[in-house]
Amino acid sequence: MPWPVRDVSAAIAVKLPRMQIGHLGLGSNIGDRRANLQAAADALPGHGVAVLASSSTYDTEPVGEILDQADFLNACLRVETELDPEALLGACKAVERDLGRRGGGPRHGPRPIDVDLLLLGDVEYSSERLTLPHEQVLARRFVLIPLLELDFTLTTPSGERLADALAALPLDEGVRRAGPPLALGT
Repeated sequence: MPWPVRDVSAAIAVKLPRMQIGHLGLGSNIGDRRANLQAAADALPGHGVAVLASSSTYDTEPVGEILDQADFLNACLRVETELDPEALLGACKAVERDLGRRGGGPRHGPRPIDVDLLLLGDVEYSSERLTLPHEQVLARRFVLIPLLELDFTLTTPSGERLADALAALPLDEGVRRAGPPLALGT
């Protein structure tokens, strides 16, 4: 039986033929960063996404277009859902909105919460809004380290090992363990 869904776009979305295991990336660099990540993990079940596990949290230096900003706190979640990729993205965006993220800010700028859809089982998908696996999943240490903490054997749908991708990256992106995993089922 599907979970209750608060987001209307997710409620009318096509369901996947079976439950899928997926992975989400969380990030925050405004306010109480850990509380923001925890609030996102706590909100996901109300949008049709069961949270199965959380990585530890990691302090990470900003990457991308705006480097002069506070460090981020990041974590990854292993989730289970029947939502299709677009509906799952809609659920992630609804959680961001519910937790105070507003659209229109600069790309890679400061934000109270970021919920990224990284992997969804063996699904490869591309649309105007979404690419699966996430286009940066193999290129960012702050994504790979917590993902591999959850499952060191993770691969992309095309068979690329995430551990091999991490080993190939330069050590110039600062990622430091900050704290324990987020609480589940709070």
